[in-house]
Formats: sequence, C-alpha cells, structure tokens
Amino acid sequence: MNTVAKLSAYGVALALVAGGAWAAGTAVGPFAGAAGLPGGEDAGHGDAHSGTVAEAAPTDEPGGLASSRGGYTLTPTTTTLTPGTSQPFSFKILGPDGAPVTAYDVEHEKRMHLIVVRRDTAGFQHVHPELAPDGVWSVPLSLPEAGSYRVFADFKPTGGSASTLGVDVAVAGEFEPVEFRPSRVANVDGYQVRLDGELTPGKASKVTLTVTKDGRDVTDLQPYLGAYGHLVALRGGDLAYLHVHPDGEPGDGRTKPGPTVTFFAEVPSAGTYRLFLDFQHQDKVRTAEFTVATAGIPASAPQNQTPPPAAGDGHGGHG
Repeated sequence: MNTVAKLSAYGVALALVAGGAWAAGTAVGPFAGAAGLPGGEDAGHGDAHSGTVAEAAPTDEPGGLASSRGGYTLTPTTTTLTPGTSQPFSFKILGPDGAPVTAYDVEHEKRMHLIVVRRDTAGFQHVHPELAPDGVWSVPLSLPEAGSYRVFADFKPTGGSASTLGVDVAVAGEFEPVEFRPSRVANVDGYQVRLDGELTPGKASKVTLTVTKDGRDVTDLQPYLGAYGHLVALRGGDLAYLHVHPDGEPGDGRTKPGPTVTFFAEVPSAGTYRLFLDFQHQDKVRTAEFTVATAGIPASAPQNQTPPPAAGDGHGGHG
C-alpha cells in the first residue's frame, strides 16, 4: 500500500455488544506519516514509506465500521464460532457486481490481512488467510474465550482502492470484560517494549517504541511484512480500525533494525487509544499492547469501564 500512513481513528474506550453491550465513543482523527500527507478511504493498511495511504477520495469515516462499503461487501461463511478450539474461518469479498472478488494486489507481502479482536480489545490476532480460486478466503482461527469479536478484512482488490471492512462474530459462553488501564510499557515473552511520546490533538506527534530483552537493547529486529514494526489502533465505541507502519523501512539506508521503531501520529481530537505493535525477533512475531490517552487526559483516568453482567452469551496470533 502506499507511503505516509494516516490514521483516521480516534479514542479507544471499548465497546461490548451482544449480551453485554456498552459503548463509550470519543473523538477521531487520522494518523499521519512524517510528511503529514492526507490518507485515502479508510486510511487502513497504510505505511510511511511507499506513497499515499490509499488511492481513494478522503472520507470522515474510518475503516472497519461497516461490512459493506465502496461497492465491496465482507461476507463470512459463519458468524458463530466455538471457543477453545482451532477451526477454519472462511469468508468472501463480494465486488460491485455481486460476485466474489478473486484478484487482489499484494500489500505488505500479503493479499489479505485479517485482524481479529474481542470487543473489549482482548485477544488481538493478526493472521493471513489463503485464497481459493472461487474467491473464498480461509484461515485456521482459535478464539480461546467467549465474547463478541470484531473481524477486520484489510485488502486492496486489483483495480480498486484499499479498503478495510469489518463484521462481528460470536463465540458462545459466559465472559467477563477486561478493563484496560493506562499502560506505556508492555512485557511479552521476556521482551519489554516502551512507548514514548504524546498523542496531541491537532498536530503531528512522534511516537517511539523501544524494544529490549533482559535489559539490553534489541538491535537486530527482523523485517515482518516488509517493516520492522506494524501498529494497529482501535477507537472506542465502535472499534474503528487503523493499521499503519513506521517511519522508514528495512534496506532504505537509514532505518536501523531496532531498538526503536518510530511512528508519526496526528489525532485532531482528544481520546484514548488501544495500540498493538507487531514486531519480529528470532523468527517469531510478538505483539505488544498499550493503552494511551491523548495529551490533556489525566493518565490516571480509566480507559474503559467494565459493564455490569448481562444475561445470555457473548460474541470472541499471527499468520
């Protein structure tokens, strides 16, 4: 997908639907790359080193809010999954003519990026389905806990514009929503990732993520999907989606393989964000998670509130 990534997303408070529904929306604005160029439709799976984010007319609506947009429709084979077991998940993207799309451009080394996350933003996964000749995408999916999950399909049909569509799937069973409080340091598999920088409404903000292991800088990050890090941001209330990439890329003569990965973000409105950084080291992809409020919001403020229990079932790696 093209250069200078832009986020068209704001705040993350969290929303649970189906059984335990709650929403707390906040204001929205785009992420931008260092040059601050405008993004296109969805401002979805963009990067900061290959052009514009998408070749479509700008829109105020971020990606992932609708299952049908711009003539394309995300249609899963099923919207109900079983918890605690690996099972195939399949879907089609129907084109403007109503037929399954069978031709896609390769974006960041894949033709389809599938993001799966529970409505409280627990259980984040980023996987890559395989495409059959008849236009059916399939991927093994394991959702260990019950709940309502949002599935985001991030793709670019050949001859069309980059798009991100979203749909809910239900994983039956009782669950208790997770409350995420402010966090700028993530610990995963012995790695520590620190997020520095402020998301300041109305101006481009430099955000730096630093990766260490056992107290030492990691200076040999491996390229993952053509970059040293991938960032996903979700906004509260409706989980509007944005996938951006860092400033620079492997092999450009200036970007080092760690310990830092830098992004430039522009969020014109105040809010809270859940951020997910994918990085690869020693041949394994890991995800660091953060909960960050924009400048001016007290750091001690809770990032969401756990809703009261509700009757009935809820709706809930890398590939």
